[in-house]
Amino acid sequence: MTSPTVGRLRVDGATLHYEVRGRGPLLLLIPGGAGDAASFDGIADDLAADYTVVSYDPRGLSRSPLDDPEDRQRVAQHADDAFRLLELLSPDAPARVVGCSSGAIVALHLLTTHPERVERVVAHEPPMVEVLPDAAEHRAMLARVRDTFRRDGLMPAVAEFAAGLRRPGAPPVTARAATRLPPQAAARAERTMANMPYFVGRIVPSFMAYVPDVDRLKALSDRLVLAGGTDSNGELPYRPAAFLAERLGTELIHFPGGHTGLSTHPAEFGDLLRKVLSA
Repeated sequence: MTSPTVGRLRVDGATLHYEVRGRGPLLLLIPGGAGDAASFDGIADDLAADYTVVSYDPRGLSRSPLDDPEDRQRVAQHADDAFRLLELLSPDAPARVVGCSSGAIVALHLLTTHPERVERVVAHEPPMVEVLPDAAEHRAMLARVRDTFRRDGLMPAVAEFAAGLRRPGAPPVTARAATRLPPQAAARAERTMANMPYFVGRIVPSFMAYVPDVDRLKALSDRLVLAGGTDSNGELPYRPAAFLAERLGTELIHFPGGHTGLSTHPAEFGDLLRKVLSA
């Protein structure tokens, strides 16, 4: 794997860690969940053959510290961070943007607020429950996660959250036996685990309550690719992408694997992403 060039960018209330590979038109990769720039390590080198690939740690995660650790998190501010990176690294040309999960929500907000800076957005399973007809049910689930986190701590809240994301009737995910990871993967896993309280406590409640501007997205739908996993049909993060694609009259593109197909099927995920970006 090629070592990226690492940079730091001061933004309002935080300092962002970002990584740059390759050359060509800018491709900004926005991670989701508790992940950081390393979420894209499995595909970044291959994409760097055609693009200047930029990945980063969103504010408050891993190596992007907040000035105020208790600061409330907002989708609009995270999208402004992405905009600042585009202004820095591709000031003269619009960029392609890929977001996964909560990162896909950021990418959609970036598209609606700064369409002049974005040539194409690929949004993989943005978990925006407010677009769904049964949104009230998912609001109640998020309230249970919040209450469990405050009362019982991280792991019970994570279990409650995972149960709320599964398709109805699906069996719970069983824990896997621990395996020894290579040093780089182990460091990534350690950072992800350290990010979990911030993700569950601050990102989940704010981002999953986000309401997109559907009319604006429809007007910009020629630049938007909504995507879901071939294995996640019916799961909560998949449903907003499918619902929006139907509302916008666009095709829902299916990527290999489920919600975390980027990690479980990196080669196939990257191959399809390259085709979608150049279509």
